[in-house]
Amino acid sequence: MNSLKTRYNTEKEEIRFAEYGRLIQDLLLYARDIKEPEQRQKAVESIIGMMQLLHPIGNRNPDDYREKLWNHAFAIAGYDLDVTPPPGVTIRPLTARPKPEHIPYPTTTTRLRHYGQNVQRLIQKAIAMSDGPKKEAFVEVIASYMKLAYKTWNKEHYVSDDVIKDDLEQLSDGQLHLHEGHNSLDVLASSIKKDVQNQNASGRSRQKGDNRSRRRNDGFRKRKK
Repeated sequence: MNSLKTRYNTEKEEIRFAEYGRLIQDLLLYARDIKEPEQRQKAVESIIGMMQLLHPIGNRNPDDYREKLWNHAFAIAGYDLDVTPPPGVTIRPLTARPKPEHIPYPTTTTRLRHYGQNVQRLIQKAIAMSDGPKKEAFVEVIASYMKLAYKTWNKEHYVSDDVIKDDLEQLSDGQLHLHEGHNSLDVLASSIKKDVQNQNASGRSRQKGDNRSRRRNDGFRKRKK
């Protein structure tokens, strides 16, 4: 009984660019060995066209995207393609390309990240203020903003003022406290939300007015000419 000889992909050459698949790699390696220069050129150009079909250009810059495809084709073929790239395309080995500098992870506090860095800055500003009604009102605003942020990211869970109070004390290392008899944070948070919405609406109205004025001025200039 004859056994079927099967060559598994694990036994084949490693795929250099997985996003294009093994077929593109095999085609480029085949085109590399074509003896006729014109046929070799046309074959590589056709294969790069297939690579573009696999990954459409989308919103990318056409020139940059074309250069990327040609560089990938040369890399897949081991930079042993005797073909001429289109004008403006420079073939550079991956090892010769400058690597971007490593961006360090921001050194920020790991406590209660869902409130965001703006709350951290406001808390530090409040700690530096002198005690008095102004500081108490500012702490109330911070706490109400914290509750608004909490409700934005945790819509399915109710949060009480006591939770916000404890979080405020934890973030400020016990230096900030809501004074006795403070207003409901829900009321303050809703007023802040309304103020933001009113500011956004006012900004849109001003922009529309500016656009209308600009159109009137353009029309006046055209009539004057």
